[in-house]
Amino acid sequence: MSTSVQIRDAGVAADAGDGFDSPAKQKAASRSAYSNRPLLSLRRAKQFLGAAKFKLFLALFALSVVVLIASRLSSWMGWNPHNPSSVTSRASYTVLINTWRKKSLLKQTVAHYASCRSADAMHVVWTESEQPSERLKRYLNKIVVSKSQKAHKPNFRFDINADYESNSRFRPIEDLKTDAIFSVDDDVIVPCSTLDYAFSVWLTTPSTMVGFVPRMHWLDKEQNNVAYYSYGGWWSVWWMGTYSMVLSKAAFFHRKYLDLYTHEMAPSIQGYVSRDRTCEDIAMSLLVANATGAPPIWVKGKIYEIGASGISSLRGHSPRRNRCLNDLISLYKTSPLVLTNVKAVSARNEWLW
Repeated sequence: MSTSVQIRDAGVAADAGDGFDSPAKQKAASRSAYSNRPLLSLRRAKQFLGAAKFKLFLALFALSVVVLIASRLSSWMGWNPHNPSSVTSRASYTVLINTWRKKSLLKQTVAHYASCRSADAMHVVWTESEQPSERLKRYLNKIVVSKSQKAHKPNFRFDINADYESNSRFRPIEDLKTDAIFSVDDDVIVPCSTLDYAFSVWLTTPSTMVGFVPRMHWLDKEQNNVAYYSYGGWWSVWWMGTYSMVLSKAAFFHRKYLDLYTHEMAPSIQGYVSRDRTCEDIAMSLLVANATGAPPIWVKGKIYEIGASGISSLRGHSPRRNRCLNDLISLYKTSPLVLTNVKAVSARNEWLW
């Protein structure tokens, strides 16, 4: 018998010897015995396993508790970001696909996003001089119906723009039923569960851009009271740990920004984007930052670029982006971009990080 138990028994015996055996004292002694049982059990386990094995046992036990809490927390709160039904019960989004002469990629992209249960509608921004053929329209409509996993099939249509210019990507959409727009290029695939998680993040802050492709800027130099900024791609974000933009090639934003971009943004900025043809995503980031005074939110998640190569791989891309950023900031007469290091990560998948 352990030392603590022996002391307790001696105390009880002494009390009995004194002839003072009150019910209150008996109850207190019984309570003391029960309160010491967990401690006794731990000591016995330690003696049986040894010190090293006992510490390992405690660590594994604590780890199991953390896993249990992490797996149950979302259900306790009534929210499961990876359960599509929990998202669709509250809202849905419109998928806005930007395409340019990539019909084979467009077919794959439409088929994928049609299978996402939270997609209420799908719009393809078409800016080619030749209009989409009736055969392509029939094929894509058939794909949407066959791939959709819900009774209400997503509404699918082409938004035809006769004039090819980058601003066409952000023109207002008639009869839009959702506040949320998921803007995506025709060669970018985001898994539906990852997309639904990003959508749940956007729902908490619908005025902010929420996306998967972060970029950054920093003050490079200042001469004659004129600031010159540098545009940083993915490797700059990874190295510095900060970002100030998420590109519209895979991002959520509120539909009100389509109206602001088309009707409220300065004509000088629209004219610049129209001439440059590669700056509309930076222009949208500046627009949202200027309206909110807040940074975007980068959602960590695996995305797939199914095209052979993107525009960012072309020679001279980085200087063009630097020029675009600085020219647009000069038109704003200030830099509305806000740096941040906040990243949204699903705790269900990465609770160890």
